[in-house]
Amino acid sequence: MHSSGHGIPAMTIVPRQLHPFIEGMTWTRITIGESKSDTFRLDRSGHAALYLKIAPRIHWKALLWEKERLDWLHGRLPVPDVVGYETDDRNEYLLITSLPGCHIASLTVEEPNEKIINLLATGLRAIHAIPIHDCPFDMTLDQEIERARHNVVNDLVDEADFDDTRLGRSAAELFKELLSTRPAEEDLVFTHGDYCLPNVMMDRKEVSGFVDWGRAGVADRYKDIALVVGSLERNTGEDLELAFLEAYGLSSPDADKIEYYKLLDEFW
Repeated sequence: MHSSGHGIPAMTIVPRQLHPFIEGMTWTRITIGESKSDTFRLDRSGHAALYLKIAPRIHWKALLWEKERLDWLHGRLPVPDVVGYETDDRNEYLLITSLPGCHIASLTVEEPNEKIINLLATGLRAIHAIPIHDCPFDMTLDQEIERARHNVVNDLVDEADFDDTRLGRSAAELFKELLSTRPAEEDLVFTHGDYCLPNVMMDRKEVSGFVDWGRAGVADRYKDIALVVGSLERNTGEDLELAFLEAYGLSSPDADKIEYYKLLDEFW
């Protein structure tokens, strides 16, 4: 194993079942994004890049969730293929293929905002068009609120990472707000669950695929919408919410739902 950057693990910590796929690869740590897992790009001359994710098992089998969703999405959307999934006493390990192109967050300087917005809207419409009648992944509010409760009770919520408008408040306080402001209805579609600029790939000026599917499943479309409008502002420095909503096709957006799903995201 060769490495570049800091904090690269020895290959001996990786389960031996994955060794044939990663021997001789150069490892580079991926630092963009807010994943709970450590992610490494693995390169070797003459071979397509692979990505290895390593996550502590405390995060309720987050990588197993992603593996299951990638398997289900195969043939439905352009997503990475699963090369292997293994566990040991401490960690989960997910090895996946790469997608062509680069993530949209890396293009915010060279591409005009209008182009980025249109790509993101096109990608999200494609995700939300996936039929849900046979989708086994329930990410509706009944389930998500219980997961949020679990994270609060087990002190797994990073209060220092709250959005600026919520900094200084406690996770318990936000959870009470999550309960009291819950929307009466959910507009259920298939959702990505973490639809932000680093998770959307572009190649030759078009969307080439999507990554980081661990929180995907049936949920309100506003779950994705809330996250992408926040990601647009973080990555461009501009408030592009209305422009995105227009490109996506929402003529009468629900501002309360957008704020609610931003609140829900604070618990992960």
